[in-house]
Amino acid sequence: MSGTGHTVKSYEEEMQSLNDNLVMMGSLTESQMADAMSAVIKVDKESVDKIVKSDGKINELRSIIDNQITTVLVKRAPMAVDLRITISTMKISHDLERIGDLAKSVAKKVKPLPVDLPDELTASLRRLGDLVQKQLKDVLDAYLNKSKDKAIEIWRKDEQVDDLTNLAMNEVATYLQKDKKNLEMATHLLFVTKNIERAGDHITNIAESLYYLIEGEYLEGARPKGKPVESE
Repeated sequence: MSGTGHTVKSYEEEMQSLNDNLVMMGSLTESQMADAMSAVIKVDKESVDKIVKSDGKINELRSIIDNQITTVLVKRAPMAVDLRITISTMKISHDLERIGDLAKSVAKKVKPLPVDLPDELTASLRRLGDLVQKQLKDVLDAYLNKSKDKAIEIWRKDEQVDDLTNLAMNEVATYLQKDKKNLEMATHLLFVTKNIERAGDHITNIAESLYYLIEGEYLEGARPKGKPVESE
């Protein structure tokens, strides 16, 4: 009996460690995105190297989680709810890593930007960034609380990210029309805008994985903007 108790406890500890690492990864990713957006809005070139370096911690946690999942699948052969937790954790960690990568790419584009970005451009980027950061915070909170209703709400808000992305890109296009010399800056800002939008796509992926974790089935109906973004 004591041997069985030890095995159960060990398994529970493995699953708890997996959860704890995912929560930690989410926290680091949230900070990474916030720092990247702050760097863009303020054109804070000095913070870029720190942001790029911090992405390594996110990647390291992703690797640890992958190894833990492999161990659980091979040693424990989880069933039912535990299998859903394992699969969902793997998917969520992959999407978190991609969000971190996209935040790093956003930060890298700060260095070639002029320090005096026009207010209309930073305002539209701030609106988009604020929404994506809120979506990320909300989906991580929903994971902690295992809230299927919140997962659905976040899933449905993906279209709002698209709308703000289009507004931001239109602002950049309008600014470029004023002076073709702004082409290089405009190109960098379009890249930044698109990466923020893609981060939003991965947040929607996480909402879908969370719903599956809780309900054991996938969200029904058409996704607000089509098929899920692929994890690279």
